[in-house]
Amino acid sequence: MIDTYDPVSKDLSADRGTIKLKSNAPPYEGVIVKIRVDHEVMAEAVAWAARNLPNRPSVPILAGLLMKAEGDHLTLSSFDYETSAKVAIPAQVFDDGEALVSGKLLADIVRMLPVQPVTIDSDESKAQLTCGPASFTLQLLPVGDYPSLPSMPKTTGHVAAEDFARAVDQVVVAAGKDELLPIYTGVRIELNDGTLSLLATDRYRMALREMPWKPSAKKVDGAAIVPARVLRETARSMSAGGNIALSLAAEDSGESLIGFDAEGRELTTRLLDGEFPKFRHLLDVQANVSVRVKTEDIVAATRRVKLVAERNTPVRMNISDEAISLDAATGDQAHASETVEAVVTNHTDGEMSLTAAGFNPHYLEDALGALSTPYVLFSFTGAGQPCLLQGLQDLDGDPDTDYKHVIMLMRLPG
Repeated sequence: MIDTYDPVSKDLSADRGTIKLKSNAPPYEGVIVKIRVDHEVMAEAVAWAARNLPNRPSVPILAGLLMKAEGDHLTLSSFDYETSAKVAIPAQVFDDGEALVSGKLLADIVRMLPVQPVTIDSDESKAQLTCGPASFTLQLLPVGDYPSLPSMPKTTGHVAAEDFARAVDQVVVAAGKDELLPIYTGVRIELNDGTLSLLATDRYRMALREMPWKPSAKKVDGAAIVPARVLRETARSMSAGGNIALSLAAEDSGESLIGFDAEGRELTTRLLDGEFPKFRHLLDVQANVSVRVKTEDIVAATRRVKLVAERNTPVRMNISDEAISLDAATGDQAHASETVEAVVTNHTDGEMSLTAAGFNPHYLEDALGALSTPYVLFSFTGAGQPCLLQGLQDLDGDPDTDYKHVIMLMRLPG
């Protein structure tokens, strides 16, 4: 048991609820004696660190969330042997130490606490969490059994956080979800001197986003395949502003690891092994027929028409001289059709080589949802061939070349 505390001063300063405490309690090696943190800061940090905890951990100890108090900060960490997360928050620390508790349980508790400072008081076997009138006692897990987190690789460069989050969202929609084909569930990140490229495919659609970044060295040339789910959650959680530091382990280091660091949050994840499919050439579509249409019009029409689309059947896009129409049906039970104004251009001599195209409605909606431009350009080569989607700022302007999304067209009956 530890001695009782005798707080001498309680200075609720402007530094997010910091409280100064003094005590004659003896320190216990490896155990948090007493800390106090702001509730809002604590809740956000615990939720972020616990997000990557496994639902069914291969080893029970991996369900734990490691709390380390040192100096004037509390660091929360999680690790599942694939992905590690670490976040540091300001706290009033009476004595340095660490404790391991059930991460999911702690996240649930902190989320429901009243908006008052949170005090964590622990001994060798349990932690007492107090927040206003609420009090919880949590059994500690053995800290000595918890694995060491991987070290963050050397910083490779920096990218604008908000732009990176947007770029990742545009690309991950094309990543696969079949765990039996793990390489397709990843996003390939290519790092060159001045350009960062993101690529994803599930074999039926492909997405490429290119953006500027600031490499840390004069000559940078590297690539990594990052699990799409981890990349999306990481980019979104670090999009509050500023820059994200990217850290890709050197090829000669023997580590297959990439790290992300922003605003006191650090995350590392193991890379996917395997050869990523070469599909860049499929993005260079030479259009025989092109269609320019208002994005919000085609999005709304797609959402309405797909309501009656039978499973595994396409939405049919009929192409005429001045408009397109979307058609879908469920046998004889239901049928939907909607016409959308469009600018249609035939790039071949004579009659149009394509008058109808079949889209997977979900793929079409995902691709359109990834665009942020007022207009969209469809570039068709032929029936059953790749169709390229690009954004347009103006109906008659040049397409956005930084983002390309290709959908493999479905064959239409008859």
